[in-house]
Amino acid sequence: MKKIILLIAIIALTGILAACGSSEASKEDASTITIGYFPNLDHVPAMVAKEKGLYEKNLPEGTKVDYVTFADGADFMTALKTGDIDGGLVGPGPAMNNYTNGADVTMIAGGASGGTVVMARDGSGIESVEDIAGKTFITPRVGCTHDVQFETFMKEAGITSNRIGGEMIHQTGKPAQYEAMFATGKVDVAVAPEPWATVLEQNTGAKVIIEADEISFGTTLPASVLVTSGKLIEENKEMVQGIVDAHKEATAFISENPEEAKGIAITAIDEITGQKLDKSVIDGAWENMIFDTALAPEEIQAFGDSSFDLKFLKEQPDFSTLADTQFLN
Repeated sequence: MKKIILLIAIIALTGILAACGSSEASKEDASTITIGYFPNLDHVPAMVAKEKGLYEKNLPEGTKVDYVTFADGADFMTALKTGDIDGGLVGPGPAMNNYTNGADVTMIAGGASGGTVVMARDGSGIESVEDIAGKTFITPRVGCTHDVQFETFMKEAGITSNRIGGEMIHQTGKPAQYEAMFATGKVDVAVAPEPWATVLEQNTGAKVIIEADEISFGTTLPASVLVTSGKLIEENKEMVQGIVDAHKEATAFISENPEEAKGIAITAIDEITGQKLDKSVIDGAWENMIFDTALAPEEIQAFGDSSFDLKFLKEQPDFSTLADTQFLN
């Protein structure tokens, strides 16, 4: 009788251990991927993909998707380097800057182009590009995509920032706070990604000085790019293909359903920044946007050369291997 009870106990214990083992195995098998993006219209594809569950649809079955938002590219790239995110949308500027410093980053698709507008504060006395000399301008970050676009344009006009011995005074700040900074009068010019340019125009009477299709690289280079790490490409091509496929599907959705996409953007930006934008703001900003997944290596290199010329980069860059378009094709 004791032998029978002992045998039953051993069988029960074995079952418990087996169950524990299968639980641990299931945890190891379960994959989690984290996508990063910003509360700008350049990043609407990520907002749509999140709302519509497109990453979950295109990634291997059982993959859990988390999302993280950022105010600027430097913080995004830090998260990519530390492994806190696996990929997402970021401006090409931060991706290039970090790539030249040895960061493991690869561009795998374009996000959106257009959407960078230069606005002059009402009362600043600025009526044209020439009037910007000696004024204070703001961008999200030193060397960010919008900064490079603006300073490239201004240098061609013979005006540079105090960072490289010029007369324009540079400040940085979150685009969602530009309206408040205009109100203080401490900033004269805002290099604003949409929808924040339209917010300034409608809410403060700010004047457009450089249009989205006039600023350097305004229509030739994506203002946002989809990136991931070379490590993930090497270790899990299926995962990366799923990320790109979800992004492509989101981009197609925006083209086919612009009004619904605008609604998604309004809700997402409100949740991230606490600012609920009027539909008229999004409508106005949308006119400056081009959502396209294409990547042009020659434009990436040209942007990098300009970054070097403006001394954002210490060495002449070679971006011949920065983009990997195999997943787009």
